[in-house]
Amino acid sequence: MIIGGERSISYPDIHARIARAATGLQNLGLGGGTPVAMMLRNDFALFEVTGAAAALGSPVVPINWHLKAEEVAYILADSGAEILVCHADLLPQIRDGLPAHIKLLIVTTPPEIAAAFNVAPALTQVPDGMTDWDVWRDGHTPSQEPPIGSAPMFYTSGTTGLPKGVRRKPMAPEQQAASARVGGIAYGIKPNEDQVILMNGPMYHSAPNSYGMLAFRSGCKIVLEPRFDPEDLLRLVQEHRITHMHAVPTMFVRLLRLPKEVRRRYDVSSLRFVIHGAAPCPIEVKRAMIEWWGLVINEYLGSTETGIPVWHSSEEALAKPGTVGRTIEGGIVKIFRPDGTRCDIGEPGEIFMRQTSVPDFDYHGKAEARAEAGRDGLVSVGDVGYLDADGYLFLCDRKRDMVISGGVNIYPAEIENALIGMEGVRDCAVFGVPDDEFGERLFACIEPETNAALSPAAVQEFLRARLANFKVPKDIQFLDAMPREATGKIFKRKLRDLHAEGRLRAAT
Repeated sequence: MIIGGERSISYPDIHARIARAATGLQNLGLGGGTPVAMMLRNDFALFEVTGAAAALGSPVVPINWHLKAEEVAYILADSGAEILVCHADLLPQIRDGLPAHIKLLIVTTPPEIAAAFNVAPALTQVPDGMTDWDVWRDGHTPSQEPPIGSAPMFYTSGTTGLPKGVRRKPMAPEQQAASARVGGIAYGIKPNEDQVILMNGPMYHSAPNSYGMLAFRSGCKIVLEPRFDPEDLLRLVQEHRITHMHAVPTMFVRLLRLPKEVRRRYDVSSLRFVIHGAAPCPIEVKRAMIEWWGLVINEYLGSTETGIPVWHSSEEALAKPGTVGRTIEGGIVKIFRPDGTRCDIGEPGEIFMRQTSVPDFDYHGKAEARAEAGRDGLVSVGDVGYLDADGYLFLCDRKRDMVISGGVNIYPAEIENALIGMEGVRDCAVFGVPDDEFGERLFACIEPETNAALSPAAVQEFLRARLANFKVPKDIQFLDAMPREATGKIFKRKLRDLHAEGRLRAAT
């Protein structure tokens, strides 16, 4: 069963919908590996589109629903998708810029999503003259063809240029069993077990998507949270006796900042396996979550390109504070210097890794970019880190985020992990800006808690007590809100752009 707000659907019913949708998509000309795009929030239709496209051997292309018309038009053109399935309330932000040949199928925005995002009732309905997904789907007979299967094609965030589509090669039979085992290790989800999954992150991202689809293929009970809210998450855990969930560290920070009386109000004893990734988790935050929820917090390191090669448990987190884990079955990690030689134990370098249980990939139409990302059959997504003597991996920062000031390498992630522990700091980002004397200097943007009384001097004093003086930013800007995605990931590129445009000025 899948639950969304007051609605629910059984597995037999949703599989019947998938079979009908497969016939419909085939009648629209889908097949031969041509992608179908979807711009959907977490809803029943997302599972239907994904399943129907895969049945025809076509990858689904999940599109970030924050994107605007020009950005969506680029992904449609680059991927070659000619069909787009979209929630009704998202249509106004993209409709005028869509290519004329795109076939649109519109999904009515359900009430729980409309409430979570404050959508006006009129915008939840399928506009006149447009194709209603539900009516269209149910107008077809179920497909009787055996499903072919395909993997989704995710587009990278585009931090270093235009987004690139990650397209998986076909999975060999021996990889299928290995992939299922690795999924069970990394996500804790196993077929035919009593598991209740909470989906609280947008499934246009590869990690929540792979997590949610594994739960779907395993026949789990799935509860869809329309939009992450810390107290609502606790309510859903208690109400549905949630056993498994995927999270990101920002969610942990917001959960921990709930008043203690609110946290005590909810029973979270049903939780058995919570997995998080996507960003480094400060040591204090990880420890506090383990103290609250118990030894159920697990962590992985991976990417759209690499799969999940690295993982660790709560026990390992307590024994090795700050680690992101060590390799699991099928995982390979190597650390390289800029000259291509291997780093020694404890020596930071660029991380190259891969999970061999998932097929290799290509950047769709960008063979040169794929070649540049590889070394020794492994892939780098720009992370810098080191391995300790026991094989545990520790992250320093993103390669592109490292700041070189006066010839000294500074890793902003270390500063951010310290700063997030300061009272009154809701979130933060530290990055390098040009400096005539030192080449680069540190600039910190801070999103304060409501009514927090913060000053640059207080922030600097807090950091000096924890870090070397050269790691303390001299320039600090307070922002009401950071540019970010729904998962909480901050767009540092946009902050750098704002600084370059003169729209960020250090507070005094």
